[in-house]
Amino acid sequence: MSTPPNAPDDHDQPSAAERYAASRRTAKHPVLKDFAAHYEFGLDDFQQHACREIEEGRGVLVAAPTGSGKTVVGEFAVHLALTTGRKAFYTTPIKALSNQKFHDLVARYGPEQVGLLTGDNVINGEAPIVVMTTEVLRNMLYAGSRTLIGLGFVVMDEVHYLADRARGAVWEEVIIHLPESVTLVSLSATVSNAEEFGEWLATVRGETTTIVEERRPVPLFQHVMVGRRLLDLFASSDVDAAAGFVKEGAPVNHELLKVARDDFAASRMKDRRTPKGQPRKGPQSGNGRRVWIPSRPEVIDRLQRERLLPAIVFIFSRVGCDAAVQQCLGAGVHLTTPAERDEVIAYVEGATRHLPADDLHVLGYHDFLEGLSRGVAAHHAGMLPAFKAVVEELYLRGLCKVVFATETLALGINMPARTVVIEKLSKWNGETHADITPGEYTQLTGRAGRRGLDVEGHGVVLWQPGTNPRDLAGLASTRTYPLRSSFRPSYNMAVNLVHHFGRSRSRELLEQSFAQFQADKAVVGLARQLAKSDDALAGYVEAARCHLGDFMQYAGLRQRIGEVEKSASRSRRTDRRDEVIESLRHLKVGDVIQVPVGKFAGYAVVTDPGWNPDSPRPMVVTADRQARRLAMIDFPTPVAAVARLKVPKSFSGRNPQMRRDLASALVDKTHGLAPPPPGSARGGAGRSSAPHSGAVGDEIDDLRARLRAHPCHSCPDREDHARWAERWFKLDRDAATLRRRIEQRTNTVARQFDRVCEVLTALGYLDGDVVTDRGKHLMRLYGETDLLAAEALRLGLWDGLTPSGLAAALASLIYETRRADDNRVPRIPGGDIGDAIEATRRLWVDLDALEREHRLDFLRPPDPGFAWLAYRWAEGDDLDDLLGPSDLSAGDFVRWTKQLLDLAGQVADAAGDSPLRRTAREVMGLLKRGVVAYSSLVED
Repeated sequence: MSTPPNAPDDHDQPSAAERYAASRRTAKHPVLKDFAAHYEFGLDDFQQHACREIEEGRGVLVAAPTGSGKTVVGEFAVHLALTTGRKAFYTTPIKALSNQKFHDLVARYGPEQVGLLTGDNVINGEAPIVVMTTEVLRNMLYAGSRTLIGLGFVVMDEVHYLADRARGAVWEEVIIHLPESVTLVSLSATVSNAEEFGEWLATVRGETTTIVEERRPVPLFQHVMVGRRLLDLFASSDVDAAAGFVKEGAPVNHELLKVARDDFAASRMKDRRTPKGQPRKGPQSGNGRRVWIPSRPEVIDRLQRERLLPAIVFIFSRVGCDAAVQQCLGAGVHLTTPAERDEVIAYVEGATRHLPADDLHVLGYHDFLEGLSRGVAAHHAGMLPAFKAVVEELYLRGLCKVVFATETLALGINMPARTVVIEKLSKWNGETHADITPGEYTQLTGRAGRRGLDVEGHGVVLWQPGTNPRDLAGLASTRTYPLRSSFRPSYNMAVNLVHHFGRSRSRELLEQSFAQFQADKAVVGLARQLAKSDDALAGYVEAARCHLGDFMQYAGLRQRIGEVEKSASRSRRTDRRDEVIESLRHLKVGDVIQVPVGKFAGYAVVTDPGWNPDSPRPMVVTADRQARRLAMIDFPTPVAAVARLKVPKSFSGRNPQMRRDLASALVDKTHGLAPPPPGSARGGAGRSSAPHSGAVGDEIDDLRARLRAHPCHSCPDREDHARWAERWFKLDRDAATLRRRIEQRTNTVARQFDRVCEVLTALGYLDGDVVTDRGKHLMRLYGETDLLAAEALRLGLWDGLTPSGLAAALASLIYETRRADDNRVPRIPGGDIGDAIEATRRLWVDLDALEREHRLDFLRPPDPGFAWLAYRWAEGDDLDDLLGPSDLSAGDFVRWTKQLLDLAGQVADAAGDSPLRRTAREVMGLLKRGVVAYSSLVED
C-alpha cells in the first residue's frame, strides 16, 4: 500500500487549443470568470458546467460524491445574486450546517452582506444573502414574508434529504411553492436516479439541467484491517481499483478470501481458545486461531505509523465514541506536539469561556479538553453543541487528529479526513441492528481524501468475526442508491395550503410532488402488464368460441352459480360462528359441557370461561384428567351447559390431585347422561352441497334452469371451451387487481390530502374552502404533533398552568424516547401539571381513533420522558442536579430544550391575545439560560 504524500502532484499545462476554448467560454460568462478568479484551484468541468447553466438563467441539479466541491456551485449562485442585485437564500437540512455555511460566507463577503435564520438565531435577516434551515424557508413561504421580495436564487444543499421520513416533505413543499422567478440550485449526494429527480424538477420549476459527477476528485482506496495487517479490499489486478476508482463487480483480494476461510474454519473448532498460560502467537488467522481484533488505541497507532491521519472513526454508538476517547487517554495516546497542545488548550478555553463554571464538571469538560489536547475527540448528537463546534474547528485546523463519530457527522458538515475507519458494518436503527446500506457506506467513506491536501483517500474496515469480504466489496462498489420521496400532506400543511390556494388548487399542487411523480412513473410498468393481460384475455375468448352460441355468456352463468353457493356457505358459517361465540359467552365456572369434536371430545367441566369476544378460549378439565384451554376449532356448533359442578376457588390445573378429584366428580355427574352420537357435530353445516332455501335457493334454481336452456349446454366440446373460459375468469381477476393498483397509485397524494381535510373538517378547522378561526391557530403549529397541540389549545388543557408547568406539558409533545424497548416509567410532576399531561394523552387517544377512521396515522403519542427535567430546569435547578440522576447527556438535554423553546414560541404565536400566550413567552425566558443560552454554534 502506498504512503500518501501531503500535497498533490502538479497538473500538466493546458494546450493552446484548450486555452483558446477556455477564453471563449469566459468571454460568454463574465460573472463566472470573475467568480473563478477567487479560487486558488481551477474549477472542475462539472462545476464550470453547472455555473454556466446558472448564469444563462437555468436551474441545476448537481449530484456528486461527498467532498467533490459541489458547494462551489451554490456559492456561485450567491455570487451571481450579489452581482445582479438580487437576493440569495442558502438552505441546509441542519442548524450546524447552516452555521458553518454562514461563517464561510461572512468570511468571503463580510458580515453586512450575510444573514442567518435558524429558529435559534436571527442575524441580519434582511441581508442580500441569508443562510437558513429549510423549515425556516417553508414557514416564510406560507407566511408570505416580505423577506422574499427580490429573491433571485435558492440553493438547496443536501437536497437528497427529502428522502428523510420525518422531515423530508419540507424540501418538496419549498420546491413546489417557490415563485417561478426564483432559480433553484439543488445540490445532492450521488443518487442513481438523479435524472428522474431532475426530470421532476424541470416539471415543477421549468428549465433545469441535471449534472451528474460520479468520479471523486481524490481517488479512494479501500482496505480491511486484519489484526495488525492492512490489506487491500480489491485485487491489485483490477485496473480501476488500482487507480482508486472501483466499479461494480470488482474482484476481491484473494488474501482476504483466504483469511475469511481460515477464520470460519477456526470458528468451527472446539479448541480454538489459547490454553491458559500460553502466550498469544499473534493476530494472524490459521492453525485454528481466530483473527485478533486490535483495540482502538492500537488502530490509531497503526494509522499514525502509516501516515494515514487525520482520521474519522465511525462507531455508530454515542457511548462507544466516548469510551474510545477514554481508551485512548488510558493508553497514553499523544498525537499532538507540545506547541499544538498549547494552541488547542488556548482555543478550547476561549471558545467555552461563556459556559457556566459550575456546569463544567457535569459537561465532562476536563476529559474533553484533555482528549483534544492529545489530538483525539468524540463527535455525536449527545454532545453539547458548543463542544461539537470546537471539535469541528480544531479538526479543520489540523490540531485534532482523530475523531470518533456517529454517522450524523457524515451529513454535510465540512470535516474531510485522509482516512475513514468503519468499526462495524451494522448499526442500531432504533428497532434492531441492521447492516449499513451501500449508500450509507459511500456517504461515510466519502469523507476520506482532502482536496488540495491528499492525493488519495483511504477507507478502512476493521475485520470482525464473520466478516464476508465479498459482501464488503459489494458495499464498496455498488452504485445504486435511488432517491425516494417521503412526502405526505400534514395537518399544518393542509390548512396553510387551503388558506392560500383553496382545496382544489391545493390538490393540484400536491399532485406536483415528487412522491406523486414517482408513483405515476411506477404506474407505467403496471399499465404495461395490464395491456399484456388484455391481449391474453382476448385470446382466451377466441379459444372458447362455440359454434352453438355465446360460450362466455354460458360460462358466466356457471361462475354465478358457484359464487352464489359460496356466498351462501360463507354466510352460514358466519352465522354459525356467531352462534358459537354467543354460546361460549354464557359459560361459567363449573358448567359441564359436551366438547363436540376433536382430541378432547366428550364431557368436560369449565374451570375458566376464558372469554374474549374475538376468540374465546375456555379452560376445561376432561373426564380423563386433562386440563386444556380449548379454541374455536373445538366448537363447530353452539355449546350449552348440561349440568353444574362445584369447582374449588383454589383450583389449579397444574395440580394433578385437584385434576383427579374434579375429573372423578365429572364422571359421577355425567354417568346417567346419554353420550352424544358419534360425529354429531361434524360435517354438513357448512358444506356447499347442502340444500339451499329461501331467496338464495330460488336464485340458484333460476340460474340452473337458464344454464340447462342455454344452446352451449349441449355442445360436445363444452368442457374444452370451459377450460379456456376458466382461464379467462382467473386472468380477469388478476387484471382487476392490476387496475386497482393503478387507481391506488394515481392521485395517491391528493387522496391522502382529502383524508387529512376530512379530519380537519370533522374538528371544525376547515369549512369547505375556508380555514376557520380554529384552523388559523393550527397554521402556526408545525411538527409531528401539530394537530394535538392545536386541539389542546382549543380545549384549554394547558390554561392556568404556571410557566414551569406549561414547560412540562409541552415537553411531552416534543420528546421521543431513543430506544423503543425502554419501558421505564418516567417521573411526572403531580397536581395540575400531571392532570394536564394525562388530559393531553387522552386527547391523543381520541385523535388517534379519528385518524384510524379516516385511514391516517400521523400523530405519535405524547412521551412524558422529558417532562420532569423540563419542569425542574424552568424552576431554576442546576444542570448538575438534573443530569446527575438522569441518563440523558448534556447535548441531548440542550437539544430537547431547544426544541421545547421552539414549540413554546409556536404556542405563543397560536394562542392569540390570551394569558396562555404570556405564559408561553415566560417559558421561553425561563428555559433560555445557562448551557441552553450559550449552546449556539454562532460566535458573538
